[in-house]
Amino acid sequence: MNTQEYISSGILEAYILGTATQDEAGILECVMSHNAEVRAAFEEAQKNLEDLATAQSVKPADDLKNKIWAKISESQSETQPASDVVKDSKTIPLPAEIGIESAKPSKTLWNQISVAASILLLISVGANIFYFSDVKKKDSQLATLRNEKTETESKIKNINEKLNLIANPDLQKIVLAGVETHPDSKAVVFWNKADNKVFLNVQNLPEAPSGKQYQLWAIADGKPVSAGMYTKEKDMKMALAEIPEAQAFAITLEKEGGSPVPTMENMYVMGAVL
Repeated sequence: MNTQEYISSGILEAYILGTATQDEAGILECVMSHNAEVRAAFEEAQKNLEDLATAQSVKPADDLKNKIWAKISESQSETQPASDVVKDSKTIPLPAEIGIESAKPSKTLWNQISVAASILLLISVGANIFYFSDVKKKDSQLATLRNEKTETESKIKNINEKLNLIANPDLQKIVLAGVETHPDSKAVVFWNKADNKVFLNVQNLPEAPSGKQYQLWAIADGKPVSAGMYTKEKDMKMALAEIPEAQAFAITLEKEGGSPVPTMENMYVMGAVL
């Protein structure tokens, strides 16, 4: 979907009126922060809604007041005697007969009613916009808090899993220090001597470039044996391999998916098993 199709999808209006889902709102807010065209379209849509009050403020039809007064006169005629009111055997003339005109609202009054109606409509639209805006803001804040809570819980869970793993008495810790070409690099291998499983905790390695991946090696009897491919998802969570014997461990940067033999010039860290 291109930008114009996204703008025309109705998501802007749904967001302004508060009918968009939480996911739709989150995506729109993200898109607006990176796409000036979508942001401009959103502001225009919002302004159009605010201008709705002005657009709806129209002058009453010319014959409207005549219809109203005709209805009033019809109602009065139902309660007014058909003949003149008789009092003391004398006929009392009706108001029209003595030159008193029926009271009718002036043109100024109708203009005032029209302006008042327009103001009330504008206030109503403005209140709705403020309400939906406030609700949307609170929903966004609540979503942010929920995401932060989820992230915190995930971090705590990861820490507890690592602590439980480290607390295992069968686990041997091997520190892998940076080689001469990468002195700041560092990683730690946790080798469970009971089941031979090897876990890796990367503490300082550069981000692997596209198409590349870090590979762990176990050095047994002077020969390198692949101990698995490293990913952030496996860091201290999943065993990379089962190694029954090793005198040292090392990490090299290889093509994605691994290599059958280590590329020595791409070695980053190495550590001996004590």
